[in-house]
Amino acid sequence: MPRYVIDEAALVRNLEILKSVSERADVRILLAQKAFSCTAVYPLCAKFLAGTTASSLFEAKHGHDNFGGETHVFAPAFIPEEMDELLGLIDHIVFNSPRQVALYGEMARKRGVSVGLRVNPEVSVATTPAYDPCRPSSRLGVTRAVLDESGLFLAAKSAKVDGLHFHCLCEQGLDELKKVLAGFEEKFGEFLPQMKWVNFGGGHHITREDYDVDGLVALLNDFKARHPHLVVYLEPGEAIALNAGTLESRVLEIQPKGADGIYNAILDTSAACHMPDVIEMPYTPPVIGGVVYRSPFPDARSPYIYRFGGPTCLAGDEIGVYSFKHELHEGDSVVFGDMAIYTMVKNNTFNGVNLPDIVVRHVDGSEELVRKFGYDDFACRL
Repeated sequence: MPRYVIDEAALVRNLEILKSVSERADVRILLAQKAFSCTAVYPLCAKFLAGTTASSLFEAKHGHDNFGGETHVFAPAFIPEEMDELLGLIDHIVFNSPRQVALYGEMARKRGVSVGLRVNPEVSVATTPAYDPCRPSSRLGVTRAVLDESGLFLAAKSAKVDGLHFHCLCEQGLDELKKVLAGFEEKFGEFLPQMKWVNFGGGHHITREDYDVDGLVALLNDFKARHPHLVVYLEPGEAIALNAGTLESRVLEIQPKGADGIYNAILDTSAACHMPDVIEMPYTPPVIGGVVYRSPFPDARSPYIYRFGGPTCLAGDEIGVYSFKHELHEGDSVVFGDMAIYTMVKNNTFNGVNLPDIVVRHVDGSEELVRKFGYDDFACRL
């Protein structure tokens, strides 16, 4: 311990939902590796999805070598020295600006890679500014005004770009997608007749329990009916592994109750190292058997309120405050939910804290240890 445990049954449930959307709406769904990149389950995911998306040479290589299918890549700007190798791995490249198209577009075409451009519909629906690609002065995607100034589409039948890509959502549903799509078509719809494909980006929480899947299928079919020549892509990351993994940890010490009526419980799991989004997003992950405690005053319903902190020396390495119906003791197990996404891809060895094991729990209940980390994984990076 600690260990990440990927629940194969939950993963398959998500993949089946996504597969049904792709079949009913005739769209192609890709795995955005930035959220979930566990090689051990790539062969399983590849049975349901059309391929992967990446934002770097290494991610592209990882998807190409281990997943197969289509390999798409987007980056705010590409590194010149990596372009030759990158173009040999991918079949779609999305540039972030007309300048990047001018620099690398023809090179990509000569290698048989389809060229796309990320656009900014300027429709802000993300609730956290740091995760809003459409906020003022965003570096992601080209606005219509800047696109017009560039002259990229000045020719009526410009052949420099095959597709358009927009990504505006963050853990959101159908209503937000409708707003974004309307803004996209209003600002960029006139270019669609000359495109071959459109990528609706990620942030679609399609596998969340309350997501309107039927409504999504209807929206996609309506769009395709109006633009029958276009191939449509979606690239959710979280939706693929949403609620499909846990992080199992252990209580190392319980400190005396503080003046606020809360015990500090030190775990062998670190927010800073093992679940960075808890600090960066920020959010409080669910705990099996516990309830997230949000009041500034002691909970009269439970005398057992614990602030979970990690083993690092970082003062802010705190996971959250939880209320339990029972007392916790040193050595007890604490299991955090929804820990497959943005954990393994972002974890680190700050303070020399070791990384959790990676385990796959198969449908039959058997467990497979797919990776165990040690000192060399810490030292080799330094």
